[in-house]
Amino acid sequence: MNKNEKFVITINRELGSGGRTVGRLLAEKLDVPYYDKAVIQALQEKYKLTVDEIENLKGRNHSWWADVERILRIGTRITTDYYQPQVDDVPDVLTTDEMFQTETLLLQNLAEEKSCVVAGRSGFHVFRSHPNRLSILIQASMDYRIERVARKQNKTPEEARKIIMQVDKMRENYVKKYTGTSRYDTRNYQLVISADGKTEEEMVDLIMLYIAS
Repeated sequence: MNKNEKFVITINRELGSGGRTVGRLLAEKLDVPYYDKAVIQALQEKYKLTVDEIENLKGRNHSWWADVERILRIGTRITTDYYQPQVDDVPDVLTTDEMFQTETLLLQNLAEEKSCVVAGRSGFHVFRSHPNRLSILIQASMDYRIERVARKQNKTPEEARKIIMQVDKMRENYVKKYTGTSRYDTRNYQLVISADGKTEEEMVDLIMLYIAS
């Protein structure tokens, strides 16, 4: 990946691995937008987006990107006010084919405007043909994940394990349904990182070293 040209970095991660934070910190370091479920759903909700409406926005005289930037400027408030996750970015059970297509087109259009970091959202598949992409998978051992989820969500280790297994199953089913592959298939990624023994900042440093190599 060449960071001096327009790029897309996608981060898929296991619940409890710290991948969401890594994505946000990486975007800040690279000074590019960070897109996750909260921002994407806020854009879809505010503009009542469908595949047709996205195409209409692109065809209008005013700037599609100007509309998006107005949302991004209040991104922190979107995350806290609009979207309150119960667990870390569980896929929507009621996602339809049309909703997935809309989200895919939205992400692709955002990436056309400016380099970005995308967390989740089957980014490795959505941008599989992008000429300047880096797809990353962040994993961790079950013990690491249980400790982190239990601490952050104030759960017992048994409750944390149950949440992790539920989310793992839902995410894998979601990815298989809409991409035809497994999110655990390392052939989908250029870089796979184990979070064990590393801070989020250290993982960001590893990614930056990989980009620079």
